[in-house]
Amino acid sequence: GGNLLQRTRCPYFFDTAYDACNKRRPGSGCAALGGFARNHAILGASDACIAVNPSDMSVALVALDALVQLRSAHGSRRLPLAEFQRLPGDTPQLDSDLAPGEMITAIDIPANRWQKHSVYLKVRDRASFAFALVAVAAALEIEDGVIRDGRVVLGGVAHKPWPVAPAAGLMRGQRPSRELFQAVAEEALRGAAPRRGNEFKVPLGKRAVVRALTLAST
Repeated sequence: GGNLLQRTRCPYFFDTAYDACNKRRPGSGCAALGGFARNHAILGASDACIAVNPSDMSVALVALDALVQLRSAHGSRRLPLAEFQRLPGDTPQLDSDLAPGEMITAIDIPANRWQKHSVYLKVRDRASFAFALVAVAAALEIEDGVIRDGRVVLGGVAHKPWPVAPAAGLMRGQRPSRELFQAVAEEALRGAAPRRGNEFKVPLGKRAVVRALTLAST
């Protein structure tokens, strides 16, 4: 699965000097909760884990309604990529719904009309070899200057790609405008629960959503 199965970049997960990591040792606690949380989740986290998914590819593919094909000795199955990766809940050691003995064999992207109006925006600390502080995948279907459909998915803010479910409904039938995109941005970060050190992700995320949609709409 390569990029789709990247594990979190949480330093408390990687540094075995920290015993408290529910992802590495279920039931041991989460050192990040009271520690350095600058790169951690502001959406969809739990008391068991606040790590984020580092994959760029997953965020873009979720925006394109991608499906993942899985195969094992017991047969094959296919499910939306948006459902393949998991929120931490009480089982943060499980990053995805990949079962023991299964492997990813293909990714399917359904036919769509977003080729002309899609953007992946990645905000990071440095220009290369850096993971996203906040990322936005935006895809729009525009006809005669009117948005017919759209997708917005956030990265770098949750344990999995974070689709902004109300985005399509807010934009459908509207003409692109800064005011419209700001309303989508507010909805995208609704319910955000930042921790000490990553409060900046809320306004940064909103600005990134507006920027991505503006670029996608041109």
